[in-house]
Amino acid sequence: MTEIALLTTALLFGGMVLYSFGFAAFVVNALPAETAGPLIRKAFPHFYLFVLGTSVIAAALAAVTLNWPAVILLVSIAATTIFARQVLMPAINAATDTGEKARFKRLHGLSVLITLAHIVAAGFVIVQLAAL
Repeated sequence: MTEIALLTTALLFGGMVLYSFGFAAFVVNALPAETAGPLIRKAFPHFYLFVLGTSVIAAALAAVTLNWPAVILLVSIAATTIFARQVLMPAINAATDTGEKARFKRLHGLSVLITLAHIVAAGFVIVQLAAL
């Protein structure tokens, strides 16, 4: 079961890295702002659902291994993803829609920090599970 928990966490880690540093960065740099913005806005809810679902599955699998630090980190990823998807993302969209650039920068910066923390936490869990 440790191997499945490890692979699921690796999927979470890789998906977050690819989306954040690959897809989103590519879209923003390759498309005009009037096209990139709506595309990113439509894609992020799906990204958050992927992170939420994968982190919950990985947490359940890690619980079977009795690796409680991994479980706590994975559940924390899931919980903060709910916040990011349900609270932060709508606030970022509202700031964009109303032209509040300073508010957008603050909120977007927070969402970037949360995602980076998720990536670091998932990486830590991978190392933890690989050591078992």
